[in-house]
Amino acid sequence: MSRLTGWWSRRSSAGKVELYTRWTFHLFVPIELFLLGGSPFSRGEHGSFSTEAAVGLLLWVGVHSVLCAFLASRALDHATGKRERPVRLAAAVVGTTFCADLFLNLLWVGGVLPDPGVNVSVIAGTSIFTLCAVVLCLGPVRHMAYAVLGAAFVTGVPMAVAGNGLDVAAGSAVGILVGGVFISATSGFSSWLLRIVQELERSRDLKARLAVAEERLRFGRDLHDVMGRNLSVIALKSELAVQLSRRGRPEAVDQMVEVQRIAQDSQREVREVVRGYREADLRVELEGARGVLGAAGITCAVDAPALDLPPEVQSALGWVVRETTTNVLRHGDARRCAIVLRAEPGAVLLTVENDGAEERDGAAGATAALSRAGRGPGSGLAGLRERLGAVDGTLDAGPSAPHSFRVTARVPLPRAGRSGSARTPAAPARAVPGKYEEREAYDLRDLREAYEERGPDELRRTHESHESHEARGSHESHEREGTVA
Repeated sequence: MSRLTGWWSRRSSAGKVELYTRWTFHLFVPIELFLLGGSPFSRGEHGSFSTEAAVGLLLWVGVHSVLCAFLASRALDHATGKRERPVRLAAAVVGTTFCADLFLNLLWVGGVLPDPGVNVSVIAGTSIFTLCAVVLCLGPVRHMAYAVLGAAFVTGVPMAVAGNGLDVAAGSAVGILVGGVFISATSGFSSWLLRIVQELERSRDLKARLAVAEERLRFGRDLHDVMGRNLSVIALKSELAVQLSRRGRPEAVDQMVEVQRIAQDSQREVREVVRGYREADLRVELEGARGVLGAAGITCAVDAPALDLPPEVQSALGWVVRETTTNVLRHGDARRCAIVLRAEPGAVLLTVENDGAEERDGAAGATAALSRAGRGPGSGLAGLRERLGAVDGTLDAGPSAPHSFRVTARVPLPRAGRSGSARTPAAPARAVPGKYEEREAYDLRDLREAYEERGPDELRRTHESHESHEARGSHESHEREGTVA
């Protein structure tokens, strides 16, 4: 059964709405053939049609239904942004319908089509079905109203001019007005709904991309604040070492040793930034998951009683909540998500389950959806297992029911006396102000000594270039902070 319904369940919400709308208008082809194509073969009060006339009307109704279905398909492509508005095709369908109705009026007057009831049903019916397809190409509601009035006019006037009776022409016009208002409202609403759903789908994707871009900007700002000063000192000392080396002075080795030490300090500070950026608090992440999933239209049920957990356990479980929430938004088409936190004897269990998993072959394919966000360690499924492994925890991920995906994290609790309280997320590491003030003063003394043979102008230009570089880095940092805020 899952294979039979997979073509539907694997689609996104916007894809399901588009498919349903398209097939609704495609079904108008057999409906038009059933309502209008069989009437010429019935025997009326004014006599039956000849075989040639009945077959001709049936062919015209069949051709007209196919033309309207083709126009509706192109109009829906325009509504979803795949094609331009099919203006020429709509004009061709309208012109063909008008000419055919005029020709049927002439055959009615000539006695070839003897039954007025069949004639009116075919002429008015084809006009209404044409109106149904044309309305999909229109935008404002007033244009749809003009189309209904125009269809009633161009259908009733030829009947009256051809001499088929004013009462018949007026009745046909009124019928088209009533039926046209209903069919226009239905078609216009379908087109509007499809456009809104497509726009919401694009907005959801854009929101996810903007969230990633914002996180990158935040991380880049923190990294710049830490590394900007260190890199400036490294550049200054490297330039000093080059000048001393060219003059054969042994102090160049000491300067390069200092550069190496500063580089090692920079590596340590970068690791502190990364650790501070990647740490997560469980309570904060639970509330964040509820908020972000609710904003995306996904019902999120959180059942997490307050537990006295050690800081490292809270951090690991908080990251599980963050990563699984991200994957619910990025992969699948979930409508509901449940997050449950339970205390077991000697352990704590966290379960995150959603109903938007795609069908895959085996558990490996199911868990691949979770790790698609990243290939290397530190992201996706591998990153979660790495974090849980640090606290002796385990992670299980896989399908739990048709179209459902469950992630279960189990972390053993330390024995009594080692339990901690809720922790506050660590802030990214920052460069300590004044850390290199004394060292930079020494650098400038050495720089003066190394450049004394080249004159004060060269020394001033080098010092001003160094200061302007630091000022420009600080200015860019403040600009990025304002942009992210």
